[in-house]
This record gives sequence, structure tokens and C-alpha cells, in this order.
Amino acid sequence: MMSSLAKVRRHTPVTIRAVDGERGFRRRLMEMGLVPGTRVTITNVAPLGDPLEIEVRRGRLSIRRLEADLILVER
Repeated sequence: MMSSLAKVRRHTPVTIRAVDGERGFRRRLMEMGLVPGTRVTITNVAPLGDPLEIEVRRGRLSIRRLEADLILVER
């Protein structure tokens, strides 16, 4: 079952299945390694819930919750 990355609990590994949004946004995420088939894990959430820190390919990135809403993932 697919859901948005923003709805995934911390420390739950998931696989990216699709990225919605404008072309420039999708391209920026692809450049950061967030492409379909990639395993990611939310490792930390800021105190007010934004941004999210995610682990991807042995690196860590921070993305806004609005961006995470556009990343569709599956367990």
C-alpha cells in the first residue's frame, strides 16, 4: 500500500515508488538520490514537525514536510 513519505513513522524503512510535483522539483529530488526504487528512512523530525531528516544511500538529507507529501512510498 502506498502512502506519502510524510506519513511514515520514524525509523521505518520504505521504498520510493513515485514522486509527484513540478518537473523542477522532481529533478532536484532525483539529483539528491530520491528516485523510485530507493530505500529511505526518516531518522529525525524537528520539534515542530518540519523539516524531516531522512537517510538515503548512507547519507542524510533534510526536506520539508510539504516535499515529503509529494514522495509516494511503500513498505
